[in-house]
Amino acid sequence: MSSKLLSLTYHYFTSTQTYFSLSDSNITEKISKVVRMAATASSLQIATRRPNISSSSKVLKAGSYIVGVNPVNLSWDKLTSTRHLSNLGCLRNQKHNAVTTSKRPFSFSTKAMSESSENKASSGLPIDLRGKRAFIAGIADDNGYGWAIAKSLAAAGAEILVGTWVPALNIFETSLRRGKFDQSRALPDGSLMEIKKVYALDAVFDNPEDVPEDIKANKRYAGSSNWTVQEAAECVKKDFGSIDILVHSLANGPEVSKPLLETSRKGYLAAISASSYSFVSLLRHFLPIMNPGGASISLTYIASERIIPGYGGGMSSAKAALESDTRVLAFEAGRKQNIRVNTISAGPLGSRAAKAIGFIDTMIEYSYNNGPIQKTLTAEEVGNAAAFLASPLASAITGATIYVDNGLNAMGVALDSPVFKDLNKN
Repeated sequence: MSSKLLSLTYHYFTSTQTYFSLSDSNITEKISKVVRMAATASSLQIATRRPNISSSSKVLKAGSYIVGVNPVNLSWDKLTSTRHLSNLGCLRNQKHNAVTTSKRPFSFSTKAMSESSENKASSGLPIDLRGKRAFIAGIADDNGYGWAIAKSLAAAGAEILVGTWVPALNIFETSLRRGKFDQSRALPDGSLMEIKKVYALDAVFDNPEDVPEDIKANKRYAGSSNWTVQEAAECVKKDFGSIDILVHSLANGPEVSKPLLETSRKGYLAAISASSYSFVSLLRHFLPIMNPGGASISLTYIASERIIPGYGGGMSSAKAALESDTRVLAFEAGRKQNIRVNTISAGPLGSRAAKAIGFIDTMIEYSYNNGPIQKTLTAEEVGNAAAFLASPLASAITGATIYVDNGLNAMGVALDSPVFKDLNKN
């Protein structure tokens, strides 16, 4: 037996804390089985790691799937409270007590590839976007989903281009230049995310002819040029030739705080224009410079299919339109240029943009109390989902709405409702 295989066999005995009784008549067979498992793991190069998570931890690290809790006889209170994930019952020997498994959790991780790891040997199933170029529309600060998506794509090796709303362009570029975002630019390997270029963009306007005179004369647009969707795409083509990934991370509803019955036609159409048609326009103008096999991703919200009181001004309709357009665009862009089109239905995040809704903190608390996975959703988790969808690992996924919300979309009742307060007493 080779020293490497001996080492792997020892790893299986120690890392899983598996013990055999000396009186067990099948000990030879079981040891041989472990040796075969070690050899198989060596050939498949499965990347496993142990997380440093205490039993009292309230938040699990994004991207890790923890196993090791016995679900037997859990009470209703426990099921509706903290982080109970079932263990893999198939790994237990139900008939004999000679084999016991550790209660310590373990995790499987998918690793992203960053520039500095380019020459390092990779293991597991990496998301590798080296050599790919992404344009993310809608980044104006460092605490929203757009920024998180850019970071995850950069961690996977992609080159990052950003489109920023014209009135926010100056302060965003100044903050970047002065290093105010350096801490949030940090990537897993210790390097900083590099934004290759920032473009002025107002996705409400397709071309210069669409821009009204009052916008042209607005001082917030003074000094900027080439910021319509058509012009931005032309500038990217001139500077870089092509892109592989297009991300739509923008929305606006000027009357979002109004109930639908009180929303004006102008406010309703403005929400549709900025939040859903802008995606159609972006893909329409960037598609000619997207390399075949690329991917386009947008962000939606559960209000598209469920009633969320307070999310008004036509925004729920805009998100529903965005999801419908995703399916149609997946067909058209797929047949025309082999481009995949998906949307991520993300849970609530306390970003600066979300503060405009007025009750975002309440929605975050509600999601925490009622989701199947009871933890706070992080922007990083949405970013990682986007990196997956943009990668070859998702090559057969298109036209889909992918939920990244700790499972809240699957719930039919609110567990914190007074209706359930006495359920455990029956």
